[in-house]
Amino acid sequence: MTLLKFEMKRNRTSLAVWAAAIALLLMICLIIFPDMKDQVNELNAAFSSMGGFTQAFGMDRLNFGELMGFYGLECGNILGIGGAFFAAYIGITALADEEKNHTAEYLFTHPVSRSRIVFEKLLRILLQILILNAVCILTALFVTAAIGERFQMNEFLLLHLAYLLLQTEIAAVCFCISAFLRKSGIGIGLGLAAVLYFLNIIANITEDAEWLKYITPFGYAEASDIITNAEISPVPAAVGCAVTAAGIAAAFFKYCRKDIY
Repeated sequence: MTLLKFEMKRNRTSLAVWAAAIALLLMICLIIFPDMKDQVNELNAAFSSMGGFTQAFGMDRLNFGELMGFYGLECGNILGIGGAFFAAYIGITALADEEKNHTAEYLFTHPVSRSRIVFEKLLRILLQILILNAVCILTALFVTAAIGERFQMNEFLLLHLAYLLLQTEIAAVCFCISAFLRKSGIGIGLGLAAVLYFLNIIANITEDAEWLKYITPFGYAEASDIITNAEISPVPAAVGCAVTAAGIAAAFFKYCRKDIY
């Protein structure tokens, strides 16, 4: 696992920055919750009158005055967008950077197979996603305890599981794309994450576009659905797991047969 240790060490700064930024935003949102709770009637009335905007973010199904409703609306968007961008970033740079930085020639002189290289890079991605989510969960639990609030743990854990699956799927797709690239593809990865996010908003606004929830991982990580139904939508989640597996398999297949120069 020498390569894994090297990869974790090389990418520790970016992980620390992303984790600290997302955790800080979560902390700020949760700290202001007690003040927001006192204005729940005015806030719910304001949100309910926003029409399509209300439906786009699931505001019509969550109570802003309850901790889980507030967490799903405010913190859910931070976790969803921030986590997706982080996953896209580490996925899209995992394999392409070796050719971009001309380190592939050195790496392949060592007695290690390409499949081993891909595996350890993939393992590094998964570990970083797990670390990011662990930091976010611990931050949320610590802050809520400090302000004297308590989560509905079943919905809380389901929500974070959905975000974990979302990030893994986006990372796997970007990891696959990275295997085909020879230069930096950061723009492609971040752009893909943004497109998937907006596809879910479109699916929320109009019933004619609900089928988009089977394409975007944000469809099964919808906070309003998870908190209201106390479950992750099984079919979209299963599709997401299949996409994740396909992306990883394609990355192995392509990179192990790729001409590196």
